[in-house]
Amino acid sequence: MSLCRTLFAAALVLTISTALEGQRLPGGVHPEHYSLSLTPDLKAATFAGDETIDLTLDAASTSITLNAAEIEFLSVTSGSQTASVSLDPAQEQATFTFPQALPAGKNTLAIRYTGILNDKLRGFYLSKTKVRNYAVTQFEATDARRAFPSFDEPALKATYDIALTVDAGDTVISNTNQIADTAAGAGKHTLRFATTPKMSTYLVAFLVGDFKCSSGKADGVPIRACSTPDKVQYTKFAVESAEYILHYYDDYFGIKYPMPKLDMIALPDFEAGAMENFGCITYRETDLLVDSKTGSTNSKKEVAGVVAHEMAHQWFGDMVTMQWWNNLWLNEGFATWMAFKPVEKWHPEWQISQDRASELDSTFNYDSQPTTRTIRADANTPDEINEMFDGIAYGKAGAVLGMVENYLGEEVFRQGVHNYLAAHLYGNATAEDFWGAQTATSHKPVDTIMESFVEQPGVPLVSFSGKDKGSVSVSVAQSRFFLTPTRTTMAGIDQIWTIPVCFKDSACQLLTPGKTALTVPEKAPVFFANAADRGYFRTAYSADEFSAILAKAETALTPAERIGLLGDRWALMRAGESSVGDFLNLVLSLKKDSDSSVLENALGHVNFIDMRIASDEDRVRLAKVVREQFAPAYAALGQPSVQDTYNRQELRAALFAALGAAKDPTILVEALKLTEQSFTKKKEMDPSLTDAAILISAANGDAELYEKVLALSKDERDPVLQSDSLDTLPRFRDPALVARTLDYAVSGQVRNQSSWILLSILLNQRETRDQAWTYIQNNWDKVHAQFTASSGSRIVSAAGSFCSEKSRDEVSNFFASHHVDGAERTLAKSIDSINACIQLRETQEPKLHEWLDEQR
Repeated sequence: MSLCRTLFAAALVLTISTALEGQRLPGGVHPEHYSLSLTPDLKAATFAGDETIDLTLDAASTSITLNAAEIEFLSVTSGSQTASVSLDPAQEQATFTFPQALPAGKNTLAIRYTGILNDKLRGFYLSKTKVRNYAVTQFEATDARRAFPSFDEPALKATYDIALTVDAGDTVISNTNQIADTAAGAGKHTLRFATTPKMSTYLVAFLVGDFKCSSGKADGVPIRACSTPDKVQYTKFAVESAEYILHYYDDYFGIKYPMPKLDMIALPDFEAGAMENFGCITYRETDLLVDSKTGSTNSKKEVAGVVAHEMAHQWFGDMVTMQWWNNLWLNEGFATWMAFKPVEKWHPEWQISQDRASELDSTFNYDSQPTTRTIRADANTPDEINEMFDGIAYGKAGAVLGMVENYLGEEVFRQGVHNYLAAHLYGNATAEDFWGAQTATSHKPVDTIMESFVEQPGVPLVSFSGKDKGSVSVSVAQSRFFLTPTRTTMAGIDQIWTIPVCFKDSACQLLTPGKTALTVPEKAPVFFANAADRGYFRTAYSADEFSAILAKAETALTPAERIGLLGDRWALMRAGESSVGDFLNLVLSLKKDSDSSVLENALGHVNFIDMRIASDEDRVRLAKVVREQFAPAYAALGQPSVQDTYNRQELRAALFAALGAAKDPTILVEALKLTEQSFTKKKEMDPSLTDAAILISAANGDAELYEKVLALSKDERDPVLQSDSLDTLPRFRDPALVARTLDYAVSGQVRNQSSWILLSILLNQRETRDQAWTYIQNNWDKVHAQFTASSGSRIVSAAGSFCSEKSRDEVSNFFASHHVDGAERTLAKSIDSINACIQLRETQEPKLHEWLDEQR
């Protein structure tokens, strides 16, 4: 599953409670095959189900317990016996009790039941357009039980025969290919699908509606990308992406795509970015649909990246599945890491390695707070499981895999992946199974490396104390890194990792517990200890070594390595190891950097300083420095041209955005001009520049511009344009317009999958934060009514953008009395963020003031 891009109350780690292990099903029952016949009523928002489950009992038993939620049972039989049904809604379980014991061995349950097509984007639910209703599914992690009574745990795999009876004008898409279409009375027909491979319940899918599709093929596998009929013209690029990626994965895994077809379906209402249902991947519209001719490169990158992520799951997650949710990282971390590879090979000009470096830097910051968790952590209740879908399962786990690949080499790592998959085809596996396969294949201590990162929270800091001239070794130490100064000396912190350290132009070395020196490469152009920026650690160099690296950075380091170096210096500043002025000097030294991603990262940190550290007076002075220092670099790029590379377009947009935020008068005029042109439907020469212009204009915009953006946010014909417009509305800062956006977000006119985005953006902006927070508190019932399974936690996360003790206490007290499901760890992280900001402002605001004085 791909989260929208998108990310322990104890001193170090919130240990997830295992007190509710009763939500796990009792053992001794093994489902083997489900036959599902469903009849949805899209007008009444209900469905009827007829189900048989073939299963094996380890021992004779009078009762069987399985999962069920929002299900009404009509009858349950096995052979000639009829069972009584007792429900435990809190545990989401149903127990069938028979008059006489069912024998050990094979048995069959026959179940008739009814259910509801809910509006919470989970289970079997309704998705709506202005024209009609659709019935669609989202079962990960624990919601298959809302569509059919089931043994809803990932290790309890079975095969499925699925049939749906629907209106004659509707079609159904499911995991496998359709094998029959028969009349089923007046105005109805029944569609049946081929038997699935053995798979987990959360990967089952069935979608009902009038979907239209574009088609393609790769390696003999039919591929379709589908949508509601009005958007089918935007599905072609997804097919092109999937064709390339499927062939790439067939080669990489050395195991052919395991299903008879691949369908990808964009749904109007969808919680996550996408969901990897076996052979039937579902998507939020903006993550699958883009105009193949006029869509921006960034929109295409987004689609290709999400397609690559979900397709990686078809092997790693669907065909071979984690044993339990504590090893969710095996699914999500692998797919996150893997998705970069085919997209980078397909479009090397898209700067994918820089994207990877930027995401790694964000993950470091996420994992460097006092509240974090281990990659593998206990999770037993639905809320605990849902909280596992976080920056650790995706970002950290993926980055650790990338570090191990960089240490072993691509081919050795690939062979280890193949061996792991081949050993567990259509089964379940653990973390130990994965790193055991890599260890056996490489004959290197991958198990030791992986265990040290999977079982320990936090980010290592690898510190180099400098090397003597002519020496072949350098002194090195490791410790756990925290973003906040007081946490660096916390008592009881004694964590040591086994870390592959890869010097530039040299073989990797292992920094093991107790090791205090590493060999220095003699002929490397620069002493740099994180080649390719693939290590999962921060680095700290001596002042002399850092100066030497910086002097050669643009010629000797790749853009990804420069992003990593910049991120390390930023983190060390936040930890109190340097001043904000020193960091700003580093940023200014990069103002002519030729890579857009490097400059964009640097300017992003300047924005953070403006939003979190600077006083109102110093914000004005900091803006003046930005205008003076970066306007020449922008001017040197000249006007947009059809000959511009992607990098040049992004470089221009990054500088334009920074100067606009700094209220450069020339840029403000240009931004308004580009914004007005964007409403003419004229093809844009540089979409990235136009996007930046619209955001600048919105920040300074009036009611007239607001009305135009608002109208586009309601126009569902182009999902990308609609999504961009929704993202633009909260950028308006006039209090009256902010009030309108807040009302709009909770009015029901915005799909609840997106309403949280408007609120989160308003909370994250310094100018709108207080007004948004007051509104949320005063209108909690309306706000809460929009929450889906995970959007509530995103509001809690955004509340972590405050920077005062008063606000921290308000946030803590409010969410203590206004509980948000599955947000306990998120709230702890938000409080961490506020505390970190308070500390950062106290220590660095005077230093920023001094630095600004020096710029006069």
